[in-house]
Amino acid sequence: MLRIFHSLPRTHKVLLLPVATMVTVLGTQKIIGVFDHADTAQTPISVASTATLSQSIIASAGDHAPTDGHDKASEPSTLQRLSDDIPLAQLKPLEVMDVDLIPQAQASEDIPAASSTTATGSTSAPATPLLAATALKSALALGASGHDFAANSDSDDDIGGTSYEDWTSDGMLDPNGDPELGSEIASHEQYVPEWQSYTIQPGDSFALTAERTLGLEYSDVTQILGAVPDKKVLTRWRVGRTFDYKLDENGQLLALRVMKNPRDGYLIERDSETAEFAYSPIEKAGEATQRMFSGTVSGSFALSAQSTGLSSAEVSELTHVLSKKLDFRRDARAGDHFQVLVESDMIDGQSLDSKILAAKYEGQRMDLTVVRNSADDHFYTPDGNGLDPAFDRYPFQGHYRISSPFNLRRHHPVTGRISPHKGTDFAMRSGTPIDAPADGRVEKVVNHPLAGKYIVIRHDNGYVTRYLHLSKALVKPGERVKMGQEIALSGNTGRTTGPHLHYEILVNNRQVDAMRVKLPDSQKLTGKALAAFKRQSENLLAKLDQGNSDEPAIAQVDPQKTQRGDDNI
Repeated sequence: MLRIFHSLPRTHKVLLLPVATMVTVLGTQKIIGVFDHADTAQTPISVASTATLSQSIIASAGDHAPTDGHDKASEPSTLQRLSDDIPLAQLKPLEVMDVDLIPQAQASEDIPAASSTTATGSTSAPATPLLAATALKSALALGASGHDFAANSDSDDDIGGTSYEDWTSDGMLDPNGDPELGSEIASHEQYVPEWQSYTIQPGDSFALTAERTLGLEYSDVTQILGAVPDKKVLTRWRVGRTFDYKLDENGQLLALRVMKNPRDGYLIERDSETAEFAYSPIEKAGEATQRMFSGTVSGSFALSAQSTGLSSAEVSELTHVLSKKLDFRRDARAGDHFQVLVESDMIDGQSLDSKILAAKYEGQRMDLTVVRNSADDHFYTPDGNGLDPAFDRYPFQGHYRISSPFNLRRHHPVTGRISPHKGTDFAMRSGTPIDAPADGRVEKVVNHPLAGKYIVIRHDNGYVTRYLHLSKALVKPGERVKMGQEIALSGNTGRTTGPHLHYEILVNNRQVDAMRVKLPDSQKLTGKALAAFKRQSENLLAKLDQGNSDEPAIAQVDPQKTQRGDDNI
């Protein structure tokens, strides 16, 4: 009979077989007894430690005497019988015993001998102790580590469990031994909603994301779309863009923050009483930052400027400004040096609304310094001479082919008759931006069956310009416009044979050839305007001189910050 010195949580059955019986205690294996045939006396062999395991088995096998009177030499040794391969199905149980009725053993030196009951029902003499006193103490010490006895009986079917500590059994949940304290503290913790960010993935839509991530119903989605003025900010998402949201402790949406661009967006919040969503505009504050860039011409001027760290838009503006007085193909040489002072708004580490404040070009064939005048937003030399002519030759940026020039003897392309063409047609796609060639005031914005949508502007020098076949007007009658301001988009309205811009210049109310007419001279500052410009340009010119070094870029922060919204957003 095997006595197990451990408290078990539920009833276990122990099956005693006529083989060497082993007990595993926390990974340590010990042979408790070796028994002969079921009919023989079951005398266990005490084993003190695993170090003497083989010696104990051999010695006990030699000392063990059969009980039926046979000669010991004629019987095979116990060790030989143990080495034989015996099928598991042929093993016979010796005894089945309920171990849940055995009281927990005490670690004492004197262990009472346990009487065993044989299969025939007779009671045998008390057996010797199953474990030596020292082995018992070792087993109890190992068992005191708090591990379950059954934890060592792993099999392949048990793989995949979890580990845990049951602290509630011994009152160790908290230092005071109160198992309810942990849950009580958790119940008194106040939930604080925090902003979370979501990155738009391929296939995402607002309705799908609102259901899966924001916990919104379809009625909530339609209510939000109806509240926001610009629905495109929610219906036209771009992969990689992000939006922010805030949920309550139940996973319900409290607020949603969606940006149209780095500066402008919407804050959508749920009303705590009505549960309705309302929006408020967001306009992030920008910090005015001035950056200095220096470079040397090597090959293309545009590539040289871009290598200093200037963005593509900044390089384009710089090239456009300097090209008004500098011919890069003829005057630029390798080794020419230039400095550029750029101002932009920094929002979330991103540069926005960049504009060139001043630039200096020092070349072998030409030197040029230009400064932006904040009064009219035009560029001048330090002595007040303007770079821009008083009237620009072309009302657009870039170059477009002339599809039909000014011609008073032109044959009409539709009727075939001689019909004067008193303007210049430029072949361009619909939607191309059209700019004002000079400062002036809008006189008319008209829809005409033949001319289509067209605009008339009267300029300050008395010239009048007209723009026909437009797709969209960006100005209204009576509005004041400046040179270079976008006023319309080209189109294909009215009677035309294809998309183009019909452009006219009128002098003394008569159409003239816009490509040949003499345009007014460039502007020049005088009087108080010149004095104010020189005071402003002193600081900018000083910064250009300080930036004349070998370093490609020098960042400087303007102490004056422009505020355009709530800084906390």
